[in-house]
Amino acid sequence: QVQLVESGGGLVQAGASLRLSCAASGHTFSNYAMGWFRQAPGKEREFVAAINRSSGSTFYGNSVKGRFTISRDNAKNTVYLQMNSLKPEDTAVYYCAEGKNGVVLPTTTQRVGSWGQGTQVTVSS
Repeated sequence: QVQLVESGGGLVQAGASLRLSCAASGHTFSNYAMGWFRQAPGKEREFVAAINRSSGSTFYGNSVKGRFTISRDNAKNTVYLQMNSLKPEDTAVYYCAEGKNGVVLPTTTQRVGSWGQGTQVTVSS
C-alpha cells in the first residue's frame, strides 16, 4: 500500500523560502505522476503543482506560478515543492498527492489516488 510522507513545513516570514519534500513508499514511484495541493482554514483544497512521471512536464496553479517549483527524484522516491517569495496567503496545510492509475496528472482532487497526511506552512506578515 502506498504511503506518502511530507516534511519541510514550518513558520516563516513573508518573502522567505521553504522546500517541502514528499517521500513515497509501497510501490514503484517512477510509475506515478505526482502533485501538491493545499488547504487553508475554511477553504477548499486547492491545486498547487503537478509533475509527470519523467519530470518532462510541470503544471502550476495560477496563484503560485513563477514562485513555486515542483520537481522529483525518482531514484530517491521523492517529490519536492520549492516555494519562494512566500506570502501570508500561502498559509495552509500542504498535501502531497499521487495521480490515479499512475499516468493521470493530479491537477484536481478527483484525479488523486492517494494523499499524504499534510504539512503545515505558515507565513507571517
